[in-house]
Amino acid sequence: MENINTKGNILGLLTVLLWSSLALFTVLSGNIPPFQLLTISFFIASFIGFIMLKKQNKSLKDLLTIPLKVYLIGIYGLFGYHFFYFVAVKNAPAVEANLLNYLWPLLIVVFSAFLPNEKLKWYHIVGTLLALIGASLLVLKGGALDFKEEYSKGYLSALVAALLWSSYSVISKTLKHIPTFAVTGFCFLTAVLSLIAHLFLEVTVIPTFTQLFAAVMLGLGPVGGAFYLWDFAVKNGDIKILGSLAYLAPLLSTLILVFVGISDLTTSVVIACVLIILGSIISSKEYIKVIKKLFIKP
Repeated sequence: MENINTKGNILGLLTVLLWSSLALFTVLSGNIPPFQLLTISFFIASFIGFIMLKKQNKSLKDLLTIPLKVYLIGIYGLFGYHFFYFVAVKNAPAVEANLLNYLWPLLIVVFSAFLPNEKLKWYHIVGTLLALIGASLLVLKGGALDFKEEYSKGYLSALVAALLWSSYSVISKTLKHIPTFAVTGFCFLTAVLSLIAHLFLEVTVIPTFTQLFAAVMLGLGPVGGAFYLWDFAVKNGDIKILGSLAYLAPLLSTLILVFVGISDLTTSVVIACVLIILGSIISSKEYIKVIKKLFIKP
């Protein structure tokens, strides 16, 4: 496929690898309240953007040239997603909230069908559904779902979070003319809004060295730096493939926790590994053909 942007797909996979460290650093961040943690992480993410601006010989004036509606889309995605995700986990059991939240990669694949020049094929749907089943096994951890009416607010918030991130990702695909350094503004505004939410909703906690280190690493990676990579990836890569690959994040995240001794390697984790990897391979069917053409001469 001539239109495949390999660099975009590779950076998308790198983003997923960064997101896989989210659980580990979140655990290490201890009792830092969610919005305080986001404030620290997104201010660090903003700093990454300012360095990017300097290396590209840009200035703050260049950020001001970005249309207001683009900044609203950025806030919609970054702050909106995290706000509703935290509302979800505070108002519903973590298992059910996370399962509903992990609908976002599937929704990316579905929503991509509405983009110009994008075609949704059977193997995209099958592969993503297999990956979703695998991710569900990881979230359930051998347990069972128990949806209760009293947690409706949390369930709805988790669905809203999934809708926000998936739609933000697909909308970003249509903004190829907007440079990735615009994410600097998204991160800075999200940091400010997170600070306001923290001051109104939470009690400030003075972090220990380990907790502060975890917060900094979140800002450099999964809750910060990864957003720059994801922006480039969705604008230049194959968004259907990226949606399917996104299910590798909970898988790798679980394996990291197993490796450091925080979690156990169970049968359900092994089955989840197989399903997610199989789903990603099926979704990438057209890419496998391209790779064969490159390395296998007729």
